[in-house]
Amino acid sequence: MTLKERVDADIKQAMLAKDKSRLQALRSIKSQILLAETEKAGTEGISNETELKLLTKAAKQRRESAELYAKQGRADLEEVELAELAVIEQYLPQQLDEGDLRVRLLEIIQRVGATGPSDIGRVMGVASKELAGQADGRAISSAAGDLLNNTDF
Repeated sequence: MTLKERVDADIKQAMLAKDKSRLQALRSIKSQILLAETEKAGTEGISNETELKLLTKAAKQRRESAELYAKQGRADLEEVELAELAVIEQYLPQQLDEGDLRVRLLEIIQRVGATGPSDIGRVMGVASKELAGQADGRAISSAAGDLLNNTDF
């Protein structure tokens, strides 16, 4: 079942349950899928990689908006963004915890032959592709920087 089919089925369930916040988040996801499909013009559906990028981008937008609203003291808007984020995260792969992220980054560091902070670009290039959807870009960058600054890896 494609992401679009799953979202369509979940939209129907949310409508029957009269769950407005979930319905809004699902419609947002569906809208992004439809936009991506129209950009492909003529091809059937979008790839799993494109679906993952769409969901990751949507989650990042919600997370940043929630942070901004929290700083502004707008708890009502922050709550809406966090509710939508929770729905989006249901479609993303399981996120790596910090320990697993560091283990995976150590493997990548050893594989690319990185020896210090100057190699962050090489590590991030590989890590961004391999860990896409499994960890936030900021978390990957921060952990990679910490590992490369520590010479005892």
